[in-house]
Amino acid sequence: MACPFNNTESVPLNPAILALDWLLGTWECDEPGEGCFPSIKPFHYTETLHFSHVGQPVINFMFNAFHAESKKPLHRECGFIRMQPGTNRVAFIIAENSGLVEIEEGELTGQQLNLQSQSLSRISFAKEPHVQQVCRVFQLRPDGKLEQTVSMATDNQPLTQHLHITYRRSS
Repeated sequence: MACPFNNTESVPLNPAILALDWLLGTWECDEPGEGCFPSIKPFHYTETLHFSHVGQPVINFMFNAFHAESKKPLHRECGFIRMQPGTNRVAFIIAENSGLVEIEEGELTGQQLNLQSQSLSRISFAKEPHVQQVCRVFQLRPDGKLEQTVSMATDNQPLTQHLHITYRRSS
């Protein structure tokens, strides 16, 4: 089952998420992103991000990553973004195709989101080593490009940068 994305222009944006309107739309990477971690071979990937809304105080999202050379599907994430009313506090609720479910919380400062995992759950047969912490930063740069950096810690590795990629808005 796919996460549906409605035309965001057909429904007014809920005022509770107005501060996040700069995320809305589809974003595609300009150049392949870089992935690395001490326990894996470095790799390059492409990714498309979709941020939409249906008038609720929530942004829906879907992230789809592919291996840059083989074009094989890699990481997929689907979920929701909420803001705590009257604050700059933001929460991402994320389900991943790896079997990991996360709640990341953080703050919105201008057009930058700084998030860190608050809760991680996984399927009982998830591949080891298990992810223990995730930190994510989204930033809308002055040139209009969106940049994402993801760091993670596992059972046997401290918090280390894992992914870095830049996107351009395609819709």
